[in-house]
Amino acid sequence: MVAFEDERGRIAQSQVGDHEAFESLIKEHQRMIYSVCYRMTGSMAEAEDLAQETFIAAFSNLKGFRAESRFSSWLYRIAMNQCLNWRRGAARRENLHKQWSEQPQAHETGETGVSQQIQEALMKLNPKQRAAMVLTTYDGLNHAEAAKVLGCSETTVSWRLFAARAKLKRLLKDLKPGGKK
Repeated sequence: MVAFEDERGRIAQSQVGDHEAFESLIKEHQRMIYSVCYRMTGSMAEAEDLAQETFIAAFSNLKGFRAESRFSSWLYRIAMNQCLNWRRGAARRENLHKQWSEQPQAHETGETGVSQQIQEALMKLNPKQRAAMVLTTYDGLNHAEAAKVLGCSETTVSWRLFAARAKLKRLLKDLKPGGKK
């Protein structure tokens, strides 16, 4: 029971900004979190990244931890969400790569490929609109996550996406399958 009380104390200290207390919590739970991330991804490198992201998310949300469950259960839930988000992103990226690989390339058709035209249109967007589009459409972040990354509100992300889609629609209106205009 002493270890549990000690953990509670370190959590309380961490919640008020004690980085050493949080570091001790990381050391205590690092192997467990890495292990679950590895089992979910099958990749040591991805597991390391996701474990690190888990602890970053835990630190960011530590003030919201109310000890209604065990700290390890809370960390597991964060790690699992990180892994599931990673899996969805990986599936999206694999699908996009598959679609892009099936598109005729410029050197094969003698014309600019569809993916190249889309990339060129993306580059014509305002950088903030392009960032919102890339984060949500290509990287799979939701509006709240993109807002955090971009340092703006969800409403701003939504507005930027609306404007970006309208401009892309105008820029790509003549695009036909096979990359022909």
